[in-house]
Amino acid sequence: MESNVVTISTLVDTPIEKVWELWTAPDHIKQWNHASEDWHTTEAENDLRVGGKFRSRMEAKDNSMGFDFEGVYEEIQVNEIIQYRLDDERRVRISFAPEGDQTKIVETFDADSMNPVELQRQGWQAILDNFTRYANEKNK
Repeated sequence: MESNVVTISTLVDTPIEKVWELWTAPDHIKQWNHASEDWHTTEAENDLRVGGKFRSRMEAKDNSMGFDFEGVYEEIQVNEIIQYRLDDERRVRISFAPEGDQTKIVETFDADSMNPVELQRQGWQAILDNFTRYANEKNK
């Protein structure tokens, strides 16, 4: 039986304070929050505090489908930890750690029961890779 907890990570060539800003500001979220080029985030709201809510509207660029990705924050430690609970009760924990001039991001999430775990790992990693490219470009 496969585990329902998935961990992905990246190393960003950007200082942690800038990474935090790019990860949490709605205008930036809309720029990097997609798993492939045929999707995009059309709306983003983020009340970054314990008990605060977030929502990202993700849509196919051809308008064939879309969904809201939303939840409630359970733990916030600026420049270190973001933990939240999705509307379907799954949990996500993201840690940020400085490594010299770089930032290591580790994201652990409960996989859903409707899709293969490896497909979810690939999709979430693709979004994290988009963030890495976006952050590195903004840091130039």
